[in-house]
Amino acid sequence: MKLEQLGRHILVEYYNCDAEILKDHKLIEEMMVAAAKKANATVVQSVFHLFNPWGVSGAVVISESHLTIHTWPEFGYAAVDLFTCGDSVNPWIAFDYLTESLKAERSESMEVTRGMVDKIKAYSPVPLQIDSFKMEGAQ
Repeated sequence: MKLEQLGRHILVEYYNCDAEILKDHKLIEEMMVAAAKKANATVVQSVFHLFNPWGVSGAVVISESHLTIHTWPEFGYAAVDLFTCGDSVNPWIAFDYLTESLKAERSESMEVTRGMVDKIKAYSPVPLQIDSFKMEGAQ
């Protein structure tokens, strides 16, 4: 099978989430790591920060890219990026898990294709041999 893209990047807006969950940086970190694992990603490291008086920002670095979150508990809102590479990880599984875990009443999302192989090849100053390359993660 010919590789057409390197990654998938889902941008998510979660609305009417549970404010108490959005304030809990340890719980948010646990949920984000679990979302990565459920999507079949390989977790490398996670870093999360609790703001004063509330709000959480964090990233889960995975071999296949990253998952990030920024929360605004006072608005019941979370912004999430689910960026994965390769065929073995499904970012939509992470999306579904987080929708349920954050108790989001509504979400909006869009998927952006990352690393279109035809464009990479077209803009590269040297010939690339990536037609037969199978992306299993950036290991």
